[in-house]
Amino acid sequence: MFTGIVEELGKVKTVIDTDAGKQFIISARLVMDDLKVGDSISVNGVCLTVIEAKIKQFKVDLVSETLKKSNLGEIQVGSKVNLERALTLSTRLGGHILQGHVESVGVIIENMPTGEGFTMVVGIDPEWMRYCIPKGSIALDGISLTIAEIEDNLITIALIPHTLEQTTLGIKQPGETLNVETDIVGKYIERLLSFEDDDRDEDSLSNRYNGFNYGES
Repeated sequence: MFTGIVEELGKVKTVIDTDAGKQFIISARLVMDDLKVGDSISVNGVCLTVIEAKIKQFKVDLVSETLKKSNLGEIQVGSKVNLERALTLSTRLGGHILQGHVESVGVIIENMPTGEGFTMVVGIDPEWMRYCIPKGSIALDGISLTIAEIEDNLITIALIPHTLEQTTLGIKQPGETLNVETDIVGKYIERLLSFEDDDRDEDSLSNRYNGFNYGES
């Protein structure tokens, strides 16, 4: 689990093609304090597992499904990426709860200077708009943000100077992509409201195990 508060910008030093997908070697400083093999880390909002950790760099595996569902397949040597270590029980929850499970890829439509910051308009897959509400939370490239406005499948985000300086949103341009993870609370609510215990397919997993003894004596 993550909070969407980016700890630092890492830099992709090496991209390795593998039979299963890709591997990245990413240079970093702050997150390396206690990062070890087997830890989860958010890279542009995607939860990945560290398979090698050295003093100033770490390596992660990316399978084909990850590359298909996110924009990490576009990453090249020299690209900067948002990094966040998994939260702990003592972590301040400055953003909102994230799983690091990217649902789709959005596209930056427009960047408009607003005072010292920016207003960003992002196009989202209409399938995921039902989880977006004005003043609600959304993660873009692993950054916890607040939706200012919604029109059709476009969301507007107000970006403060700190966010522009500390994340990749300060260098992203219109036409570039963003990993999207909507608020998990909305998905749980939808599941609770739509769940029907009797709506089962004849070949469903639950029917195949309908006679299973669930601990009854």
